[in-house]
Amino acid sequence: MLERLAHLDWIETYALPWGINLLLALGTFIVGRWIAHGIVAVARRMLAHTRLDAILVNFILSILQGVLLLIVVIAALNRLGIDTTSLVALIGAAGLAVGLALQDSLKNFAAGVMLIVFRPFKAGDFVEAGGTSGSVERISIFSSTFRTADNREIIVPNGVIYSGVITNYSTRPTRRIDLLVRVSYDDDIRRVKAIIEQVLHGDARVLAEPAPFIGVADLADNSVDLHVRPWVATADHFAASCELKEKVKIAFDENGITIPYPQMDMYQHVVHVPASGNGST
Repeated sequence: MLERLAHLDWIETYALPWGINLLLALGTFIVGRWIAHGIVAVARRMLAHTRLDAILVNFILSILQGVLLLIVVIAALNRLGIDTTSLVALIGAAGLAVGLALQDSLKNFAAGVMLIVFRPFKAGDFVEAGGTSGSVERISIFSSTFRTADNREIIVPNGVIYSGVITNYSTRPTRRIDLLVRVSYDDDIRRVKAIIEQVLHGDARVLAEPAPFIGVADLADNSVDLHVRPWVATADHFAASCELKEKVKIAFDENGITIPYPQMDMYQHVVHVPASGNGST
């Protein structure tokens, strides 16, 4: 009889409260997880209407879901009767230690977020950044991948990219070609400019607006230097630059225009030294 009373007392004192707390903690976890998924779903729909990159959206949602689930777990453990104060302190200390150990990675992550949000370049752009230049293949959270003109793949940490100067050659629809043309002082400068204008007007890639500029850059030692600055579509810049140089050279050859090369005039001064006599007669 005493044993049965003791058993009932143990059930009433320990098993029943723990069972109730366990059920409540399980219910807290289930309901909290359902609410967390609902919050994430709402956030996903809200972010879908923004212009944020899909990579950044998925990362933000993953972080949000992880934080919410951590809160749900702590609430469930607290409902179970476990003191979560030390657990929260332990998680904070662990987070600090991980943050110090991964500070370079966190720097790259922050830079990746900034690159995705502010979009100084996008996939397909030809840029110069992080000590390299090439077409952007991928932009991820921690690094970006470039493909060089000779088809090499270069992976650059985002922190290196964002901390330096970024030159985007593809962001504008048009680009200017800067050519320096040298002609001889003996050539008629007005005729030279007319020949260059004819070459530019004969190339369909050269834009009428903005109008090409042709002007004297310098009266150098061996030549008259001219700036030739036509505008073309960005996609045509490299090919047009190379071909216009060739066309100008051919046009100069056909019209007898001289492209001088560095030269130096040398003068020889001969000194005649009279032969010395020996004093004999």
